[in-house]
Amino acid sequence: MSSMLSTSSPRRGLLRFGTYVRRLVTSSPSRFAIIVFASLILVFTALLSLPISARDGQMTGLADALFTAVSTICVTGLSTVDMAAHWSPFGNVVLFIGVNIGGMGVLTLASLMGMVISKRLGLRAKLLAAGDTNPMRAHGGPVNESQTVRLGEVGQLLTTVALSTLVIEGIVAVLLYPGLVMAGIDPLAALWEAPFYAAMSFTNTGFTPNAGGVAVFADDYFVLIVLMMSVFLGSIGFPVIYTLAKHVWHVKKWSLHTKLTLITTVLLFLLGALAFLALEYNNPRTFGSMDAVDTTMQAMFLSAMTRSGGFSVIDISDLNGSSMLAACMLMFVGGGSASTAGGIKVTTLAVLAIAVWSEAKGRGSVEAFGRRIPSDVQRVALSVVAWGATIVALSTIVIAQITKADIIDVLFDVISAFGTVGLSSGLTAELPDAGTYVLAATIFMGRVGTVTLAAAVAATSRSQYYSLPVERPIVG
Repeated sequence: MSSMLSTSSPRRGLLRFGTYVRRLVTSSPSRFAIIVFASLILVFTALLSLPISARDGQMTGLADALFTAVSTICVTGLSTVDMAAHWSPFGNVVLFIGVNIGGMGVLTLASLMGMVISKRLGLRAKLLAAGDTNPMRAHGGPVNESQTVRLGEVGQLLTTVALSTLVIEGIVAVLLYPGLVMAGIDPLAALWEAPFYAAMSFTNTGFTPNAGGVAVFADDYFVLIVLMMSVFLGSIGFPVIYTLAKHVWHVKKWSLHTKLTLITTVLLFLLGALAFLALEYNNPRTFGSMDAVDTTMQAMFLSAMTRSGGFSVIDISDLNGSSMLAACMLMFVGGGSASTAGGIKVTTLAVLAIAVWSEAKGRGSVEAFGRRIPSDVQRVALSVVAWGATIVALSTIVIAQITKADIIDVLFDVISAFGTVGLSSGLTAELPDAGTYVLAATIFMGRVGTVTLAAAVAATSRSQYYSLPVERPIVG
């Protein structure tokens, strides 16, 4: 009798736990996503702390292991240790797996976990997955037909996420292998480094497996272009990749989200390259000693990497202060929604820019490409910018107080962390433990997403069945 009770008690406990998890998935997917990501960070912190993960066979300190785990799962690329020298082959495999898991995204990962738990993609799971994969929404509720991904396409989208990651990384690795060999990398070592670079570029992480990083390929335009294309594909987002895969030659069938993402991304890339050309052309430490072709190529590469790529051919600390400020602006924007990139996202910037232009023109509604952008999307965009600016400001103040470092260096690394970019002025590697934890928290908040954090805190949305009297305060 006691034996039956002892076996049924754990079973009841598991059933209760499963019921709790299912309730959490259906009631608050955003909070569930945060829990999943936090759990993954703890697991990878433990793995990276193991002596087998370090090249010298010693345990890695908690601050360095935690920061590397956060940077890996959040596909950031910042590091407090020498990535090429510190980690063993086992540690590099852990990093490789971690960035691919993190690259799938917080909300997509939560949707997949919900599918595993429920064993099937039912209507409720479809509603959650559709909401999570939609860049305009970060919480439950009625699913609008105008959303980026419709209910009938959710299963296909989730498949696209996995397949596009495998296919794109595979193609990039095949293209990079001969370039690495011609650059002097040992052919056997290149068999590992090519897929490693492919994963780090597509997930917009920026870790490098070799000493010197991508600087050793500074004169190899083919390798640099392949890396830029991989970063671009990772930064535009899975919904855009899905749309292009279905309607690549039918622009009229592209969603408004796809059009805004591609146009804004290309525009920022060109403007960033022009800005770096103008600001660095006579800087002898960066582009001043290069000819016109090299200067143009390096400016384009730097512009692409400041969007979220994280690779760098030049030493960031050698940039002029004006260039570092321009890079901060690009990093704060980041890449596309539901992508491997961070930042406030290009669609957020596009929506706000269109809203400002419409207001200046005196239009009653915000419209683009024959579509009206509803007011709730505009409010979400404004909230994302406000929360993002608040996180960056608070983190900058705290780390500046801890380190007493130059404010432009602190601001650069904080925005790089928030935008999960991975570029550094050199400050991150010198941070004390307290500063390391603050920067790790900034990375986590930047990757999980400000709207997701707000939705998780709110937990539920309340309907208001009345409206208060209108009064207009003076603005401006």
